[in-house]
Amino acid sequence: MYSFLLKPRWLAALVFTTAVVVVFILLGNWQLERHEEVRLDNQIRSGRLAAEPIELSAMLEAAGPSVESLAYRRATVEGTFDPESEIFVRNEVDDGNAGFHVITPLETSTGTLLVNRGWVPLAAERPPVPEAPPPEGEVEVEVMVRLSEKRPRFGRIEPEGPLTVVNRIDLERLEQQFDELMPVWGQLVSDDPGLPRELEVPSFDDNGPHLEYALQWYAFAVIAVGGAASLIRSTAKKPGRVEP
Repeated sequence: MYSFLLKPRWLAALVFTTAVVVVFILLGNWQLERHEEVRLDNQIRSGRLAAEPIELSAMLEAAGPSVESLAYRRATVEGTFDPESEIFVRNEVDDGNAGFHVITPLETSTGTLLVNRGWVPLAAERPPVPEAPPPEGEVEVEVMVRLSEKRPRFGRIEPEGPLTVVNRIDLERLEQQFDELMPVWGQLVSDDPGLPRELEVPSFDDNGPHLEYALQWYAFAVIAVGGAASLIRSTAKKPGRVEP
């Protein structure tokens, strides 16, 4: 009844269908792995964010060269803000409004920490911002530790020399104009309702679309198998020619 499956054209069709199903399943497995990776990353980052703040210099000393492990940890740091050396990060949006992020160096006993104090509107034009000064004198602030931002492959290249406006907080590039720059920067944690407007604390409860993508690939595999099986059954019941 199914001897027609041994014909070359049917064998080729079966091989092709099998290959397609295997590819769909592998793609589904890959998306499941990505889902698990994102879920674990979110758990780690959420745990870091929920941990009690630790003094930044002690945190950096404990981490050594592995500063990546400090991302999204909360830290306390003491020092003096230097508003005259502020820089802006361009193309930042708050509630649909374009503006800048204000980056103010905090001079500490162990080096300079660049602190993102928040968002200001385009009207600020250039740093420093008289309407949004940092506190004067010796202060203790809480920051969320963030990592240096690298230029995308086709991103804009910063010009040489001291910068007042940048595209990203690239610590390697900014070492040219700040002494003893720390290997991380800080996002200020504050309840001040004025300018600069505090940046939102990231949420790590979104695992992305990978699980849905995995289910789609598995569904495609089932459809391919079901379609092939249906075609084989209908052909087997046909009288006469059995070529597909």
